[in-house]
Amino acid sequence: MENIEYSGTVYVLDHKYPEPLIKHSLKKLQQLGIKKEDIHLTDAPDDPQIGNIIVEVFPYHLDIARVRTVRNSSFISGTLMTVELKSDAEGNYID
Repeated sequence: MENIEYSGTVYVLDHKYPEPLIKHSLKKLQQLGIKKEDIHLTDAPDDPQIGNIIVEVFPYHLDIARVRTVRNSSFISGTLMTVELKSDAEGNYID
């Protein structure tokens, strides 16, 4: 798996998913070279800057994107990669 080049804050969008999903997502991001202290869990980025990484968490994958444009407190991002989150038959994350 390749590392993600970034600087500054990495925003992880948490829409109140269960703790095991969030913990596993953070583990996967660290495997991609993102430092734990650079990760900010939020439901919406407060002041995204061009170049920031935005991670959208879903139950079975992560969408990782880079902010390309910021307008009127909104941002437009382009997808860098999608990371699959694997689970066993009981729903426990395994990778």
